[in-house]
Amino acid sequence: MPSPPAPPSSKSVQNLALSVVHFVVVLIASFHCPRIERPKIMQVGFLRSILGILRWIVMERSLMEAMMGTQGGGGDSILASVKFAVLPIAKVFAMCFMGFLMASKYVNILPANGRKLLNGLVFSLLLPCLIFSQLGRAITVQKLLEWWYIPVNVVMGTISGSLVGLLVALVVRPPHPYFKFTIIHIGIGNIGNIPLVLIAALCRDESNPFGDSDKCSQDGNAYISFGQWVGAIILYTYVFQMLSPPPGETFDGIDEEKLPTKAPLDNSTHKRLPSKVPVKHTAPEQVPLLKPEVSEVIGLESSKSGKIIDRLYYLIEKLKIKQIMQPPIVASILGIVIGVVPFLKHLILTDDAPLFFFTDSCLILGEAMIPCILLALGGNLVDGPGAGSKKLGFRTTAAIIFGRLVLVPPAGLGIVTLAEKLGFLPVGDKMFKFVLLLQHSMPTSVLSGAVANLRGCGKESAAVLFWVHIFAVFSMSAWIILYIRILF
Repeated sequence: MPSPPAPPSSKSVQNLALSVVHFVVVLIASFHCPRIERPKIMQVGFLRSILGILRWIVMERSLMEAMMGTQGGGGDSILASVKFAVLPIAKVFAMCFMGFLMASKYVNILPANGRKLLNGLVFSLLLPCLIFSQLGRAITVQKLLEWWYIPVNVVMGTISGSLVGLLVALVVRPPHPYFKFTIIHIGIGNIGNIPLVLIAALCRDESNPFGDSDKCSQDGNAYISFGQWVGAIILYTYVFQMLSPPPGETFDGIDEEKLPTKAPLDNSTHKRLPSKVPVKHTAPEQVPLLKPEVSEVIGLESSKSGKIIDRLYYLIEKLKIKQIMQPPIVASILGIVIGVVPFLKHLILTDDAPLFFFTDSCLILGEAMIPCILLALGGNLVDGPGAGSKKLGFRTTAAIIFGRLVLVPPAGLGIVTLAEKLGFLPVGDKMFKFVLLLQHSMPTSVLSGAVANLRGCGKESAAVLFWVHIFAVFSMSAWIILYIRILF
């Protein structure tokens, strides 16, 4: 009888730790050294550390598989948990590294304009296709009633994350304009793209603990997609308001410039007076040069229908409906509506449906979403954190990373555990609980960077997103190991 293989040696684990530390140190040094020395550091240092990590993964994977085969019941083994947690992250890391190489100046086939177009393609076509096909095929009226806690979990995650962010901000005391900025970047997690990537990487393994690969992928994607519409509403309402600069100020530390005004008119001669001449009672006549357009059709405004239209336009603008109704949200709504109506579902979504060719096309396009978004994410790392890190400071940046990746997940674990005790979760559906836990363990939402850009703090948000996603590679592995151990 063959003897069982030896456990991973301390030297092997030490080599992995050294490779990880070397990667982080080189990454930090490459963006703090002179630009002349950067290419050599990034070329030699990154390649050595990344190859060390990949070599450890390849060596340890075969060892873990051999050990699980001798123990019989891989789900009960700690090494099995490590395998199912580390390998999806390793796949994500490898694909991001490919994007990093493609965007580097040595290859340069994925420049900034190309990454922008690729991001637009993912957001406007590939991601909506994936959401529509997976969510529509999985959802029914009964499941719609069972899944009610998913959007509630997104809201609870935002509340708990914001409270953690408030405590961290009170302790760290970030620079003056960035107090609410710190709260938001700790409280708002990525509940869409990265969980979809992790579920896809996890379910591709036929020995995954959730069972059949196709059902694992379909259910996981459906659960994640079902909560995205709530995240969009939170993003363009709560986040948009919280990221506004202090009244009368900007994130550059300069008071807001007032609009130039027309010089007052002399009522007696109707001639324009010099702007330096003080004139009494001229305030009503100082009209901003940039004034809103007024409709030339006065009759329409005075009519009842015109007033209704104006109120609708005002409501749409006030509620940010245009920003909320993004392509992924529209795809989620269509998938839910068509999926819960049996006639429409059998017409479009089922395998024998007359219009299934459309759904099949969406499935094909949706499969391209994962590699495209990871290539774009890896390519964005080439630019580094930029000038935003200097404005925030090391202490604030480190506090955001620690709060988002270390402090928020335990609070989420407590929320999900309490919800399960109260009977809010479907009984026996481990993928459902796993997705809920993932929603609390992701790095800061990438879309918060888009909102921050609208508010004038885009560079600072880009710096935070850069560092959070770098360290999330390691934190997500640890949390996934814990979650799998809890579930199985």
